Amino acid sequence: MSLYEKMKIASQNKDVAGFLDLLHDDYVFVRHQTGVEMTKTEWAPILTTMMESPDLEIMNERCIYENDEILVVHQFMRFPDKTKEAVLIAYSVLDGKIIRAETGATPLA
Repeated sequence: MSLYEKMKIASQNKDVAGFLDLLHDDYVFVRHQTGVEMTKTEWAPILTTMMESPDLEIMNERCIYENDEILVVHQFMRFPDKTKEAVLIAYSVLDGKIIRAETGATPLA
């Protein structure tokens, strides 16, 4: 099963532990709004809150490209604060796990 498929299943099932297990111990998330980098430990509570929220909605998700080094995903997201964005995520992959995620997002009305 591809990394993308594992991520999608964990996300659909709101399996936070399963999703976090797909992240490398040296994982870094780069916030698109500020460029601030967050470690896996710093990102985990934010991810948990979002994934457990009944108000988070991911729509029209698709894998643009995937190989052993990179995974590129596009999706529309409605966040718990009711904002909506078109999100492009580039995941760098190392040893079968996500080591870095960088997003680009466009706010939607």
